This record gives sequence, C-alpha cells and structure tokens, in this order.
Amino acid sequence: MTDRPGGRAPHVLPYAVAGVLLVILMFGTAAFLWSGNNTRIAIGGPFTLENGAGQPVTDRSFHGKYMLIYFGYTYCPDVCPTTLQTVASALDAMGPKADQVAPIFITVDPARDTPEVMKRYTQAFSPRLIGLTGTPEQIAQVTRDYHVYSAKHVTGPGPDDYSMDHSSVLYFMGPDGRFIAPVQDEAPQQMAADIARLMG
Repeated sequence: MTDRPGGRAPHVLPYAVAGVLLVILMFGTAAFLWSGNNTRIAIGGPFTLENGAGQPVTDRSFHGKYMLIYFGYTYCPDVCPTTLQTVASALDAMGPKADQVAPIFITVDPARDTPEVMKRYTQAFSPRLIGLTGTPEQIAQVTRDYHVYSAKHVTGPGPDDYSMDHSSVLYFMGPDGRFIAPVQDEAPQQMAADIARLMG
C-alpha cells in the first residue's frame, strides 16, 4: 500500500527513525500513566468532526458502541497503515462481536486529509473503518482532549512537502464514551483477544 493516496510518497526518510522512536516513547509513557493514574488523567470528551461523506459526526453518534480510536494521517509512511491493517484484521478475527466496536481513524493533518481522501484511505483497509476529519480548530480540540502529540515537519518547498510526527496509541472507549484502556498494537489475534477481554 502506498502511504500517499493517488500520489508519490513524500521524502520523509530522514525523520523515519526519529518518528518510530517517538511513537514507542509516547505509547510507553501513556500506558504507564493510564495504568497507574487512571483517576488523574481525563481521556476523551465531546467532539464534532466530519466523516467521509462530509457529514457532521459527534461522539454521540457512537453512543452504545465501543470506540477504538486511532490518530494519524493518510500520508503516514509506515506506522499508520501498519496499525490500521492490524485493527482491520483483529476485527475480522472477532466475528459478530466486532459489530459492537466502531473503529475510528482521526486525522492529525486536516489540511490534506479531506473527507474524500479519508474515505478512500480507510476503505482500502476495511469497510468497517470510519475516517474522521475536521477544521484545524476541531482537530486541535480532539487531539488535546485525547492527549495526542502531533507536530509538522517541513521536508521541501511544496505545500505538501511535510510530514507529521504523532503519538501512536489505540484508545478503547466504552459505550458511554468513557476511556477504558489503551490497546496494544500487536498481532491481530492477540489484539482481538485483548479487545474482547476489555468488552467483558
């Protein structure tokens, strides 16, 4: 799979190693904080974004379902496509129980990730996957509420010549919209088992 829908991959090799190390650090730190201080950190909150059809979607749209939320962007060269493929395979492995889970991919790059781009990208992994984008202000709010790190790195003179460093965490939210736990990015069968365990 190419990392850039309908185009040539950006030249982000100089940042690849640093990005992967950052992802590992961010996930490890987040998991430690949540496992040891669950009552001290508020994860999540109300949001209003747009789906692949350009329709408004809020956190209430998923009320009654578990949400498995991942933040990334469609131009991501490696971590995002790998994680989304694992999520898609894990949900397939869960069988009918997967119908209780809404897998959501929220962009940290709203300038390039329009609703159409998000729809095309997510559908390449699974028809279950829901891609959400929004205005820069909406994305800033939801990333802040979920404690997501993201930073832009310019890689060339063109308007699309940049990459996004970002934390890589799968947030598992309950049917009431409350944070339950982070889900580890691992083999699909193990991820499926972890999700089923968290669902009770």
